[in-house]
Amino acid sequence: MDAAYEDEGKMKVISVNTGLPREVKWHGRTVTTGIFKEPVLSRVSLRKLNLDGDGQADLSVHGGQYKAVYCYSFVHYDYWKRELSDRELPMGIFGENFTLDGFLEDSVHLGDEFSIGSAEVVVTQPRLPCYKLGIRFEADDMVKRFFLSGRTGFYLAVVSEGEVGAGDEVNVTSRDPNSVPVSEITRLYSEKRYSNADVAWVRRALRVAAFPESWKEYFRERLRQIPTFG
Repeated sequence: MDAAYEDEGKMKVISVNTGLPREVKWHGRTVTTGIFKEPVLSRVSLRKLNLDGDGQADLSVHGGQYKAVYCYSFVHYDYWKRELSDRELPMGIFGENFTLDGFLEDSVHLGDEFSIGSAEVVVTQPRLPCYKLGIRFEADDMVKRFFLSGRTGFYLAVVSEGEVGAGDEVNVTSRDPNSVPVSEITRLYSEKRYSNADVAWVRRALRVAAFPESWKEYFRERLRQIPTFG
């Protein structure tokens, strides 16, 4: 097991959650969304673009090669139970495909590779929530609260297809030599000014093979334009 994960003990998938797009009413209009996920009791095939039985409504921003699986830590549920004490929080309510034991954003890195069941996956990027999270929670402010909490979760690309299920162990198999914590990428995304240390983090991230080109271009532009300080 990778040293960065040693404190987390035996890591596993608590719940596998899937759902197909559905139409819902929101602020007087009809919206199609795939954010409604429910736990699957049987084992599921994990393919290059998503899990069997799962789907996304807007493929321009959801799903695809670099967002085949969305992961969220079960630890965060305790935080949200305090923040949202008036509502139930079943597995998958944040739109995640894998509810994981452990795997906090400051210990998971871009380029980390895991084996889950018979599949092999790699961490690609943090989640940037869209308005559909607000639809799921019936609260417009949920998107901002979610992002500012730092509890964003992260996406996986599928290196090798296989079958996965609740209870599967998650084993760390390798780490990119330029690995950057998911939490740092989320922070740097919205940081107004970059320190020299921030610039170094960004340059490391740009060398991670699994980091999507769209993100890399965003950060290249930030390096070209954003003021820096020592």
